[in-house]
Amino acid sequence: MGPFAKDLLKGKVVLITGGATGLGRAMGETFLELGAHLAIASRREDVLKKAAQEMSGDERNVFYQRCDVRDPAQIQELVDAVEQHFGHIDILVNNAAGNFISPTERLSPRAVDVVLNIVLHGTFYTTLEIGKRWIEQGRGGTMLNIVTTYASTGSAFVVPSAAAKAGVLALTRSLAVEWARHGIRQVAIAPGPFPTEGAWSRLSPTPELEEKMIDRIPLRRVGDKEELAYLAAYLISDYAAYMNGEVVTIDGGEWLQGAGQFNDLLEVTAQQWDLLAEMTRKGK
Repeated sequence: MGPFAKDLLKGKVVLITGGATGLGRAMGETFLELGAHLAIASRREDVLKKAAQEMSGDERNVFYQRCDVRDPAQIQELVDAVEQHFGHIDILVNNAAGNFISPTERLSPRAVDVVLNIVLHGTFYTTLEIGKRWIEQGRGGTMLNIVTTYASTGSAFVVPSAAAKAGVLALTRSLAVEWARHGIRQVAIAPGPFPTEGAWSRLSPTPELEEKMIDRIPLRRVGDKEELAYLAAYLISDYAAYMNGEVVTIDGGEWLQGAGQFNDLLEVTAQQWDLLAEMTRKGK
């Protein structure tokens, strides 16, 4: 049993890009449990079909359609299809993403374009398509964007992702003001490390890198998909109706540990602290 009433999202129509795998699927499964109607989209139709079949059940009809968010025409077709199937859309979750680690000087323009086109352009195109329709229809809605903790700070070795997610963060905060008059609400989640098939292997390809990643997290563990999914469920629910333009970080304290100038002193041993204290007293 989760923390919410089973009818938290009853009757809400939710569209999730990148919804067939990883965090997108985890959110979708939780939304279904809470009464939502679900549409998922991604580039691989075979994966979509399998996910929709596995997620569907008694009174659960998961709609799916292949869509490459880099193509505005495909986004238009997707939204047309979802509206035809469910009648309308209440919530958009911009989750589709692409990322990999690399020294920036090794990147080709094509590699940069792949990430920016999926993360920034794809999010922008989907937001525009649905936002324009909501405004024309005179109905409100909620848009949830999945960003990253380094969208605000930047990060070495994932520079295209950092730049793209920073753009999505700016989009979130900008439209929170501009579109609020239309009843359209913007929220975002900035996840820390959440192991997912595919993305995790690209970002933490060796046991040594995985261990170093976990060592950076004060809670000394990675996130559980359900933790993020329940946060997302709250943010898109009517109980969060007064939250607009807010970005919620869920990372076990990772970015805070990296932000402090002296946080690396966590590695100092008790004996070393004793020695430092003695040196300090002698200095007086």
